[in-house]
Amino acid sequence: MLIALILLGIVVLLVIIVIALYNSLVRLRNRIDAAWAQIDVQLKRRYDLIPNLVETVKGYAAHERETLEKVTQARNMAVAAEGPHQQAEAENVLTGALKSLFAVSEAYPDLKANENFLALQEELTGTEGRIAYARQYYNDQVYKYNTKIQTFPALLIAGPFRFTEREFFEADDESRGPVSVSF
Repeated sequence: MLIALILLGIVVLLVIIVIALYNSLVRLRNRIDAAWAQIDVQLKRRYDLIPNLVETVKGYAAHERETLEKVTQARNMAVAAEGPHQQAEAENVLTGALKSLFAVSEAYPDLKANENFLALQEELTGTEGRIAYARQYYNDQVYKYNTKIQTFPALLIAGPFRFTEREFFEADDESRGPVSVSF
């Protein structure tokens, strides 16, 4: 009778451990999904600002059509991207196109002084900061989740319940390099 109680106690303890591990994996997976949703919200905000910025620049720099078209194309690619890897690639292209657009603004003093342009530029800068924070939070959650599903004893639960690794939101090689400043 005592042995049966001990065995029952061990089985109950193992069941509790499995439930706790499973629930912690679900929590981490849900945090990743929520973090991705926050990135998505900030990117949507960015995408909504870009057409207004392009329209403002058009009025001052009509002959900079190629730059404006590149920004619009990059925005459309980013909107259509799916998954962290494809989204990161599209965002890097869009960031490069926006840099070109802001470089164009340097050539037009009236545009640089335009209140609407300045407000949009400030709004976009703030949004970029929020995107950077959301990406960092997402990658932190992916790191925790991937580490958990790869370590013992959680890996015993992760495999059978199909908890798979998630992708990090990574910058391209160009944006990792040094920033060049010229005067």
